Amino acid sequence: MGGLWHQSPERRPDRTYWRHVMVIDIYMAMADGVWLYEPKSHELLPYLQLDIRTQTGTQDFVAVAPLNLIYVAHGERMNDIGAEERRLYASVDTAFIGQNVYLFCASENLATVFRGAVDTTKLGGVLKLADQQFVTFAQTVGYPRA
Repeated sequence: MGGLWHQSPERRPDRTYWRHVMVIDIYMAMADGVWLYEPKSHELLPYLQLDIRTQTGTQDFVAVAPLNLIYVAHGERMNDIGAEERRLYASVDTAFIGQNVYLFCASENLATVFRGAVDTTKLGGVLKLADQQFVTFAQTVGYPRA
């Protein structure tokens, strides 16, 4: 969870995010269920008691990786722009976060891959997201192959 702490704007006020509005939530899919990262209190909140790792991407390795991060945007927090622009800005925010996760993983000798090979509509349904929320990308975190 240390890598997520580094992404929190409350801890890092210099972190870049869209118009100074937090639009991205980070869900963590693991074998014991799905957790939602709460940056203000630096907590993992239980979200679903299901192992949904197989549904976080189209590659085989997602089902056995210890952690799949799911980046979810809040479109309702970007109400002054159109839907297409919302996806663009949310994707940029997600990419910044993913890059920081890459740096953290490299420093801790962990493996990671930022993935667009995700059925975002299906995954959003599994997560029971609200109408204005949408999955942008996913990122797998695990251990390097020996």
